[in-house]
Amino acid sequence: MQDVSTLVADARKGRPRAVARLISLVEGASPQLREVMAALAPLTGNAHVVGLTGSPGVGKSTSTSALVAAYRRQGKRVGVLAVDPSSPFSGGALLGDRVRMSEHASDPGVYIRSMATRGHLGGLAWSAPQAIRVLDAAGCEVVLVETVGVGQSEVEIASQADTSVVLLAPGMGDGIQAAKAGILEIGDVYVVNKADRDGADSTARELNHMLGLGEARGPGDWRPPIVKTIADRGEGIDEVVEALEKHRAWMAEHGVLTERRRARAAREVETIAVTALRERIGDLHGDKRLGALAARVVSGELDAYRAADELITGLTQG
Repeated sequence: MQDVSTLVADARKGRPRAVARLISLVEGASPQLREVMAALAPLTGNAHVVGLTGSPGVGKSTSTSALVAAYRRQGKRVGVLAVDPSSPFSGGALLGDRVRMSEHASDPGVYIRSMATRGHLGGLAWSAPQAIRVLDAAGCEVVLVETVGVGQSEVEIASQADTSVVLLAPGMGDGIQAAKAGILEIGDVYVVNKADRDGADSTARELNHMLGLGEARGPGDWRPPIVKTIADRGEGIDEVVEALEKHRAWMAEHGVLTERRRARAAREVETIAVTALRERIGDLHGDKRLGALAARVVSGELDAYRAADELITGLTQG
């Protein structure tokens, strides 16, 4: 057992090993997880959580690395959660974004962590909310969450981030993909990367047109900007940072930031409760209560819905 209070104190001082251990406790669903979350709760709420998503090949990792460099030039501490697909054998992350962001590896103001989805749909690891909280409490002023980019299910990033960035690239059919995946509803900032390629201007125009066909916006509503970048050269990245800062200021002014964070907390609480209930139900296989209810369903005495209600009542009261 590790001393959680010492780990939290060391993480607050920016010690990478302590941050790594805390996230490992989160990923491993450690018995100390409740103690960790209780210790971190009063220390969070300061970081700007930025989610980056988009189809594979649009340059998410390159863009993330460029954003880290831009924020570091401003003197800000940055945390990166790079959520990768899981190995079907080890359950570990396959792509290893820390390799691709190696230029920041020796920077004490940057913490990069690859996390495996472990089969979780939606492009995020199930433990991502708690890992974000660790980085927030550790003093990261910006937390960048780069998702797997798994097509239609990648929209889940919108439920975890304060600001969602959707990356597209010319020549990849991203206009059609944007409409199909529903990402027109989740983007707060749109980035057309690889803008030196043919078709970048038409991709931006098409995206702008599609956004214009979306839901009506009032005079004070946020209209997502479209920024063209060449991430591997760092071109346009400062404009992306400026758009992110404007969006955060707009959210703070209109109360949207608080609303999003409350909704995020509600989903997290719900997920924890449902997971705990599912585990308790899973432990019932072979249990007399479940067997007795099943027998009553087979005999026609109960229907399956009433049996489920009785089971839930027994679990919650027990």
